[in-house]
Amino acid sequence: MTADRIAANSSSQQPDAAHRPYREVTDAHGRVYRIGETDRDILGHSRTLMVYLPWIAMMAISVFEYAYGSAEDTLSHAHGWTQSNTFWILSVWVFFQAGIAFPAGWLREKGILTARRAMYAGSGMCLIGFLALSHMSNVWLAILGFGVIGGLGSGLVYATCINMVGKWFPERRGARTGFVNGGFAYGSLPFIFIFNYGFDTANYHRVLDLIGCYIMIVILASAFFFKDPPKNWWPADIDPLTHAGSRKNTAGLSKNPPAVRQYTPREAIRTGMLPLMWISVVMTAGVSIFGISFQVDFAKEVGFGPLVAASSMGVMAVINGIGRGVVGWLSDRWGRKPTLVFVIVVLGLAQFGVIWAGEVRSEWLFLFFAFLSGFGGGAFYPLFAALTPDYFGENYNATNYGLVYSGKLISGLFGGGLGSMVVAAWGYYGAYALAGGVSMLAAALALLLRQPGRGRDVRRLPQPAG
Repeated sequence: MTADRIAANSSSQQPDAAHRPYREVTDAHGRVYRIGETDRDILGHSRTLMVYLPWIAMMAISVFEYAYGSAEDTLSHAHGWTQSNTFWILSVWVFFQAGIAFPAGWLREKGILTARRAMYAGSGMCLIGFLALSHMSNVWLAILGFGVIGGLGSGLVYATCINMVGKWFPERRGARTGFVNGGFAYGSLPFIFIFNYGFDTANYHRVLDLIGCYIMIVILASAFFFKDPPKNWWPADIDPLTHAGSRKNTAGLSKNPPAVRQYTPREAIRTGMLPLMWISVVMTAGVSIFGISFQVDFAKEVGFGPLVAASSMGVMAVINGIGRGVVGWLSDRWGRKPTLVFVIVVLGLAQFGVIWAGEVRSEWLFLFFAFLSGFGGGAFYPLFAALTPDYFGENYNATNYGLVYSGKLISGLFGGGLGSMVVAAWGYYGAYALAGGVSMLAAALALLLRQPGRGRDVRRLPQPAG
């Protein structure tokens, strides 16, 4: 049974779209779809802009995580920091970058924080982060400025950009989410070169200050156009009850059907699927962060030259980003879950491959498995970002994905901190073997994922108001 009613926007709901008619249709599961309004009706332009602007902003903030390692030596000499100091600055950044996703999502869905305001706040905090890294020699102040404030700012931008794409492309979010997420990795490439070849103790103030200003300006300019669609919005040219439409628009729906209803965070947790996704993120992201943290050191340990060590990190960053876009596109065709399992298995095999390359002292093998590790170590992020609204709907996605992504909080600790302890106790070979085993266990857990309510008799549940 389906219900179909005609409605009109009230000025309190959508002031700039008043009097524009839309229909709300309800499917057999009780999920409501709002159809009739096109993206141009709501935005005044194509929703494609809601892909490119988040992508640009994500490239801007990528310097925080993926280029930081290239700046560590100069920062240590300039400020008198130890290697442990620089490690903890980044670890604190990872903690707060991941940790802000859930509270930011909750504030957005309560109407307290709009997408645009979240981006504005994030831009200013990102600037403060780089100014602190530039001018604070006291390591605690640097941790507060770059790690805490910069982490919160970049986390606000990251979460807002990923959530924006999921809301505007409910029928084919895989490729677009992957494309936007990829910018967070390969966007760092110019900064990796800058930090390796044009960054020293004579100019570090100027370089870091300019990078901070650049990030703020790019985010501000992108954020000016940010706008969420109305609750339950669905593209006007696709019937959500039959998925009738062009093959281009509906190819992903056959493999990734929309969520049966809009799940609140509490309801999503009760399904058991959100906690399972969280555990999978903890394990997979931990292996990824371990690879980012120790790959160059391992290359030096087994006697590979500095060019190979540095090149392996560059390969990892580029493939990490490109892989996110590729698997997003692939998941629209294979299905989100099979693609996720494939990616996690590849990540696990790459860890064992790195061991093999080290044992036979093959630089080419090492670069090849660095390629695979980079691919697997980034590609799972957009898959979880797309899988969350696939399972739980778009209306509460900012909060639901914030909960899933918060698994990176724990990953940052055991991927880096505990990883260093395992390296000290078991050596690099033992640590990489453990990482490979953890990844394979995560793949096994991912096999247990299923869309709540799909494929079995489900009683019709009322939709939450709004």
